[in-house]
Amino acid sequence: MSRTIYIVDDDDAVRASLHSLLSIRQDLIVRGFRSGDAFLQDVGELDPGVLLLDFHMPGATGLDVLTALDDSPRFVPIVLTGQGNVGLAVQAMKAGALDFIEKPYEAETLLQLIDNAFSRLEEDNEAASRVNAAEAKIAKLSPRETDVLKGLIEGRSNKIIAYELDISPRTVEIYRANLMEKLEVRSLSEALRIAFAAGLFPKS
Repeated sequence: MSRTIYIVDDDDAVRASLHSLLSIRQDLIVRGFRSGDAFLQDVGELDPGVLLLDFHMPGATGLDVLTALDDSPRFVPIVLTGQGNVGLAVQAMKAGALDFIEKPYEAETLLQLIDNAFSRLEEDNEAASRVNAAEAKIAKLSPRETDVLKGLIEGRSNKIIAYELDISPRTVEIYRANLMEKLEVRSLSEALRIAFAAGLFPKS
């Protein structure tokens, strides 16, 4: 499976150097952008990937790009700078960068960071897939089945749920059986995990 890495740097020599370094990896697709503005202009059409992002650029800076991405799970940024300091590192990390590396960088260190970034990207994509799958299952529930699920989450018995919804305990059992079938689960704990994954109810 190919993986995409985006180099966003206004320095042509740096982009060329990074492209040469990364081209030794056969599984990598490398794309370069001469400015943060150029990257942000195309970002909606880009595949998920790792972002090597220069901090100091004319126009949209690295920080501007991080702010615009707003912790998007589609991209994992690593910030590169030739004028690094602790303050910039903190800013970059707070804005969503996975890590921060100063130019000139050690090739081995950078490649390790990139591997870590792809691991994070894959984890984020798997998490997003789980959320989407959970949301799709919850969407199958009727309003009454959702009410019963909420009662179960709050630890109420069938009898109390029936009283609160003004229906019979037997009807609650039917709704409960139906929602378990629609969620494709056999236990209440599995149903609760799907509800939490979908963000249906707060965890606290």
